[in-house]
Amino acid sequence: MNRIVIAIDGYSGCGKSSTAKALARRFGYKYIDSGAMYRGVTHLLLEDGVDLEDLHAVEKKLESLSLDFQILEDGSCHLFEKKTDLEPFLRTMQVNRNVSKVSAIASVREKLVAQQQQFGTEKGIVMDGRDIGTVVFPHAELKLFLTADVGIRAARRQKQLMESGLEVSLEEIIDNFKERDRIDTSREVSPLTKASDAIEIDTSHITFEDQVDKIVELAENALHEG
Repeated sequence: MNRIVIAIDGYSGCGKSSTAKALARRFGYKYIDSGAMYRGVTHLLLEDGVDLEDLHAVEKKLESLSLDFQILEDGSCHLFEKKTDLEPFLRTMQVNRNVSKVSAIASVREKLVAQQQQFGTEKGIVMDGRDIGTVVFPHAELKLFLTADVGIRAARRQKQLMESGLEVSLEEIIDNFKERDRIDTSREVSPLTKASDAIEIDTSHITFEDQVDKIVELAENALHEG
């Protein structure tokens, strides 16, 4: 059976991860959350008190890291560092405030991009992030770029945080998104940018179901063309 790589890039809070998971289930593909990997590294650096400006200390910590995704009994996919489930720590505001800074560190990107590319050697995967279609899988059969109004993105994230028992003001989330967008699009290493052959989808005013259906149609077309 023909299998492809689906690369999804875009801004924070556009539904990249939820969409990618739905696509992976629909096609029986493996889902790789590249953002979770950067969040996991951010949490581990902060947990160990590593100065994010000290590149030597960051690189030293990277040497001992061993990240992998594991499927739990309930079918969910969690990021682990050795035997530690990192899922509960990935979306705290402390990680939110620092993940773009960590993602901009060249040594971090080099290590994680190499691992992400290894995941995709056999195709049949859906991966979302900020440089998947431009750096990780520049030859992916289907590239998507998701965008949405920052206020709508922030409201979605606030709802997500509240469901997790975290109270964060909408203004704080909007400010966080704007700063992360600035860092992501202006960093020297693998900045967030739309690949020339990526299909842009604005998710501001469509339902999640319509969003997934639209991309499923694009994926089926890519499969037939392949």
